[in-house]
Amino acid sequence: MAPILLSGLALYFLNKKKNSMRRNARDADTGASGSLTTLTETNSGASSSSTALTKTDNSASTSSTVTTGNHYDVFLSFRGPDTREGFTDHLYNGLVDAGIRTFRDDDELRQGEKIGPDLLAAIENSKILIPILSVNYGSSKWCLDELVRIMEFKNNFMDHLVLPIFYKVEPAHVRHQIGSFGDAFHTRERRFDQTILDKWKQALKEVSDLKGWEAKGYEGELVKKVVQKVLSELKKEFELVLPENLVGINSHVEKVMDFVDKKFNATLFVGIHGMGGIGKTTLAKTIYNKLFHQFDYHSFIADIRESCKRNGLEYLQNQLIYDILKQKNQVYNKDVGIKFISSKFEGKRVLILLDDVDDDDQLKALAGNHNWFSSGSRIIITTRNKTILDNVGVDYSYEQKEMDMNQSLILFCRHAFRRDSPPGEFEQDTHKVVSTTGGLPLSLEVLGSFLCGKKPTFWHDTINKLQKVPHKKVREKLRISYEALEHGQKQIFLDIACFFIGTDGRIASYMWDACGFFPEEGIEILRFMSLIKVGDDQELRMHDQLRDLGREIVREENQQEPQYRSRLWDSQEVLKVLKGNKVTVSLLLLLSPCGTVKMMLVFYLLFTLVNKDLLILSPF
Repeated sequence: MAPILLSGLALYFLNKKKNSMRRNARDADTGASGSLTTLTETNSGASSSSTALTKTDNSASTSSTVTTGNHYDVFLSFRGPDTREGFTDHLYNGLVDAGIRTFRDDDELRQGEKIGPDLLAAIENSKILIPILSVNYGSSKWCLDELVRIMEFKNNFMDHLVLPIFYKVEPAHVRHQIGSFGDAFHTRERRFDQTILDKWKQALKEVSDLKGWEAKGYEGELVKKVVQKVLSELKKEFELVLPENLVGINSHVEKVMDFVDKKFNATLFVGIHGMGGIGKTTLAKTIYNKLFHQFDYHSFIADIRESCKRNGLEYLQNQLIYDILKQKNQVYNKDVGIKFISSKFEGKRVLILLDDVDDDDQLKALAGNHNWFSSGSRIIITTRNKTILDNVGVDYSYEQKEMDMNQSLILFCRHAFRRDSPPGEFEQDTHKVVSTTGGLPLSLEVLGSFLCGKKPTFWHDTINKLQKVPHKKVREKLRISYEALEHGQKQIFLDIACFFIGTDGRIASYMWDACGFFPEEGIEILRFMSLIKVGDDQELRMHDQLRDLGREIVREENQQEPQYRSRLWDSQEVLKVLKGNKVTVSLLLLLSPCGTVKMMLVFYLLFTLVNKDLLILSPF
C-alpha cells in the first residue's frame, strides 16, 4: 500500500511542478501578478455594475466573464508590470466613474499564447481603443499581437478610434524602436521570424503616427484630459434620441441657449411650455444634447406624468439618485427622497431634464429649488401647464409655438415623401392636409407617415375626414390635457370649441358664472395649459386641432342622434334637428345656461347662431 501512495504523491508533485513552470514561462511573457481586475458594463446613461475577479495566488484558477456579446466604450491595452497598479488603474477608475463602459485587458487573465476569441470580441466591440505604450510594452508578445489587432480594426472599420498614450516613452522611440523602448523590443527579435516582426514594427509605426498623449508631469491631470476626450468622442452615444426629420428647431434652441450661455456660473431652472404635440420634448432634448458634454452628472427622466401615475414619486426619485450617484433604491417615501436629494446633490454640478411635469409635487420632489445643486447646474423642465413653472420660480420660461406654413410643408413632406417638397400630382392635396394641422409638429409627423405611399383616392378620403376630426393618434395626445381638467373647466373648453372662438370671453363668462363653473379661474387654467389663448381685446382663440378635439368629444356623446348631444354647432345638423321638431327653444334654454340664466345671454347666443347661419328661427 505504501509504495502505491508514494508513487501517487510523486506524480502529484511532478504535475504541480510542471504546471508551475508553465505559469512562470507565461508570466515572463505577459508580466502576470496577483491583482484585482474589474470588468465593467454600464447602461447608456451612466450606471455601472461590476464583477470582481480575484486571484490570490499563482495556483488559483481564474476565468474571464467577458463574452463575445459584451460591448464597451473603451478598451485599455497595457503592460501590467509597468502601469497596472499606477497610471492604468487611475485611468480605468476615472473612466468608470464617468459612466464609461471600460474593458481593462489585464494580462493577469490571459490564457495561452494566442489572443482568444473573447479578447478579440472585446477589441471589436469597443468604440475607443487606448494602448498605453510604456517602456516594456514592446517586450510582451501578447501586447504586440494585441496592438496589431487594434490597428487592424482601426484601419478596417471606420467606427474604431485609437487614442495612444505614450507613458514615459517618446513617440519617435516607439516608431523606430530605439531608446529604452527599443532595448526592450529587441529582446524579442531573436525568438520570432521576420514576418511577425514586420507586423509588430508596422503596428508600432502606425500607432506612433496617431495623435495621443505623452505622460509627462502630473498623471492626475492627464487622466482628466483623457476622460474628457473620451466623453467628447462618445457624446453621440450618450445623447438623447431625436427625430430624424427636424425642421425649424434651431431658432428655438438659439433663443434658449442665448439666455443659458450668459449665465454660465449660475444654477438655472429653464422651463419649456406649450400645448401637447407642439415639440416641447424635442426642443428640450436638443438643448440637453448641446449641454451634455459639459457635465459629469446628468439625468433624463422621461414622461413624468405617466411614470408617476404608474410607479409613484419615490420611483422617480430613485431613478434620479441612481443616474447621478449610481446608488440604487435609496428612498422609500417622498419626504426621505427630498431630504436625500437636497443634501447629497448639493456639491454636484448636474444637468437634469424633467420631461412632461404636470404637478407641483413632482418638481418639489425632484428639484425643489436652486440650492439643492452646485452652481452651474442646469434643470430643464417641460410641461403643458405654465403655472407649474411660475410656482417653482424658473429663471427662464419659453413658450413653444406652432410652425409656420413653410416649415410645416417641409416637415410633412419629409415624412410623406422623404423629400422637402411634394411631387407635382400631390401638391394641392399636400397643402390641404397641412392646412388642417395648424402647424402642430405631432400632427404633421403622424399624418405624413400615415399618408406615405398611399394612393390619391386614399388622400382624398383622409382630407375629407380631417376637416371634421383630427387623426386618432393626434387626438389621443391632445386629449391628455383635456382629461386633466376639472368638470367646470371641461365645460368651458367645450363651449369655446363649439361656439365662442373669436368672441369676447367676458360675455360668455356671465353664462359660465351662472352655471357655477368659476370662469375667471377656468379661463386662466385653460390659458396656462395652452388649451386656449386670450387676445388683447379678450377675444378667445383656440388651435384648430384643439377645436376639432373639443367638437369630437361632444360628437362622441351620441354619434347617430345629434339631438341628444349637449351642444350643436354644425348648421346642417342644427337644421335637421329643428326641422324634425326634435328640439325647441325652451329645450335650448334648459340645456345652455343652467339655473338662474339671464335671458340676455340666451338672446345673444341665438343671435350669434343666426348670424353664423347656424340657426334659422321660424314659426312651427
